[in-house]
Parts: sequence; C-alpha cells; structure tokens
Amino acid sequence: MLIHIQNPPGETLFPITPEQWQAACQRHPDVQDLEARFSNDPEALLPALADAEILVTWTKILHEHLVSQDLTNLAPKLRMVFCTSAGIDRLLPLTWLPPQTSLLNNRGTHAAKAGEFGIMALLMLANHMPHFADQQREGIWKPRFARTLAGRNVTVIGLGSLGGAIAEHARRFGMRVTGVRRGTDPHAACDRIVPQDMLDAVLPESEFLVLACPLTPETHGLMDRRRLTLLPKGAKLFNIGRGPLWDQDALCDLLDSGQLGGAITDVAVPEPLPANHRMWRTPGLFITPHMSADDPITYNDSSLDILMENIRAQRAGRPLPNRIRPDLGY
Repeated sequence: MLIHIQNPPGETLFPITPEQWQAACQRHPDVQDLEARFSNDPEALLPALADAEILVTWTKILHEHLVSQDLTNLAPKLRMVFCTSAGIDRLLPLTWLPPQTSLLNNRGTHAAKAGEFGIMALLMLANHMPHFADQQREGIWKPRFARTLAGRNVTVIGLGSLGGAIAEHARRFGMRVTGVRRGTDPHAACDRIVPQDMLDAVLPESEFLVLACPLTPETHGLMDRRRLTLLPKGAKLFNIGRGPLWDQDALCDLLDSGQLGGAITDVAVPEPLPANHRMWRTPGLFITPHMSADDPITYNDSSLDILMENIRAQRAGRPLPNRIRPDLGY
C-alpha cells in the first residue's frame, strides 16, 4: 500500500518525518506492506496522487491545492485522505471527494492536551485571571476573591475528544457537568446530557460555558447574541472549537457592559487576529493563538497511531473509526 505524506513547505515544528513513520511501523508490526514517501513541495502533490492509495496531509494543503481538482481522474487509486487535524470545516462541503475515497481526521490526538488546557481555562476564569491581566497592564493592585470550582455548573457543548476530556477534568474538580450533543447518548463525565435543540433551556443556569463542538453549517453562529444574553449575569466562557461558533461582536459588547464575567478563546475570526481588532482590547477577554490542543512532542506519533488503526480497520472490513461523515461534516 503506497502512502504519500505531504508536509507544508518550511514547516519545522510538526512535519511528519521518515523517522516518525518508521517508529510508527515498529509500534504496529501487524500492519505490514506499507510504503511511505514524503514531500514538502506543493508542485509534487498532484503528480503523487496518480498512484497513491493513502494521502496524509494538512487541511490547509487540501484546501489550497485539492478541493478544486477532479480527484476522481487525478487519483484513481486513492482510498483514504488522512488529515493531521480534527477540524475539517474548511473542506466542507465534501463534494470534491471521490466516491471511493474516505476522508479521515486525527480525532483523539488532541484529547490529553485539550483536557489540560480546558481545565486551566476554567480555573483561570473562576479566579478572574482575564480581569487581573487587564489590571496588570494598567498597574492596578485591587484584589478580587474567588470560589472553588466544586459544585458550580459548567455546560460543555460538544463531547468529542476535546469537550469530553474537558468534561472529565471538570467532573474531577467537583463541577456539575451538563453535556450538549446531537443526541442523548450518556457520557460518563456528565451529570446529564441535553440535545442541541434544547440548548436554550440550560443556558440560564450555565455559570461556565465551554464551546468544543466542530464547526458545521448547523453550529455556525450557534452562540449568537440572543443565546449569549440567555447566560446568567457574570457567566464565563471558553471557546476551544472555532471562532464562528459564536458572535464575537456580541461577546465583546456583553463583556464591555459587564453582563458576562470573562472569556478565554483559543480561536478567532479571522486567524491570525489583526492587531487592531477590538477583541485584543475587550476587558475580561484572554486570547491564545490557536495552540491549546497541540503537543509537539506527541502529536505526530499519536496521529500516525490513529492512521494505523484506520488502515487495520479497512483491511478487516470494519468501519473506519475516524471517517468523516459527509452528511454531518465531522
């Protein structure tokens, strides 16, 4: 089986290397007869698809170079496209994908890091750290005291690997966790599960809100101005999903007015966020540059382990664990 690994040109932190590939093969000796080739030259991508059976690459490379191509003719042997990221929203709709080809993400790679970052964000919000960051810039020494997390309500929208890991940490800290997802399947870390169409009913009691769902047509603008105003006064938010999940201007307005108590976001619209954007100067808003869930030491090893499991499933005739469903967009 021929696998083409296309890294971005000039990437120094997260390129998949031949050494990492060989290590993955050694960890999975039962997955045999694999041949991998590597490139970071964009001009080499389309010719490589002529005989590749699996393409491993970044979503930005797919978006820039493949979504406008006729892959049915360019890649007649292609059976899998494995993205080294969890979010594939920039690739929607999946009309560019040949019918015989499955699109996979690396869902699961981010869980450990996202869980740690998420509970850090909740602790920062509970202890007024965005507020104290504002005070520090102004040279103001003024205490503001805080409660522990135990017994407080957090609503986590999206219970995939990111949201699920954050919910688990929140539960360990004694929080009352409400999970919001498409269905009503239970989750071990949640005290209750609410379907997404009942979100409005739980927002008024959500002292903390975590946005961890994928960006799809259904979730775009999910937390609009109306829903943000349903949150209780002083509510605190953390967005680890995507910038378009919420109305940024409404968020800033409600932070400016004091209706919301603070927010932390790892995502924005656009990215990178321009230096003159109002979000940088909104009081109570702490911004990190879309890096919360990526551990450079383990990221590629974990991603390749996930790829191996999907190859194993394909050969056994089982459903692919990381296959993106075109009807859902994740």
